[in-house]
Amino acid sequence: MPRATRINHVSIVARDLDASTRFWVGLFGAVVVPAPSFGSPVVWLRLGDQQLHLFLTGDSPPQNGHFAVEVDDFQATYAEARRRGVYERIYRLPDGAAQMYLRDPGGNLVEIDCPEADALDPAVVDDIVPLPYAQSGDNLRATLFEARS
Repeated sequence: MPRATRINHVSIVARDLDASTRFWVGLFGAVVVPAPSFGSPVVWLRLGDQQLHLFLTGDSPPQNGHFAVEVDDFQATYAEARRRGVYERIYRLPDGAAQMYLRDPGGNLVEIDCPEADALDPAVVDDIVPLPYAQSGDNLRATLFEARS
């Protein structure tokens, strides 16, 4: 049986393609790469070794559907997200990781992950809270950071 080996790209809605492109380039260092014509405006961005595709549309993004990004400086990303007013919340997971949530200009929910919440400077990241749900059994063994080959 065939199996997926990785996610190639994620496509999200953009209500203002220029604002969304500036957001992803400015906050995450995304790089605009060539995109084919789809008959309507689209921007392709490189994030690390994967891509994020922005499609101009009037559609509403899902409220809870999201994708997650890892960054090279979680604390700087946290500070910049707060400065831009796009920050929503940050949780400490049972395995010790941190999950920060923000919304981009298109209204898309974006998760930013950090493997070690305890390594973050509390003077910078001062509002991490545990997940507000009871954790037991397999919940306590869950991890975002699978062994990397």
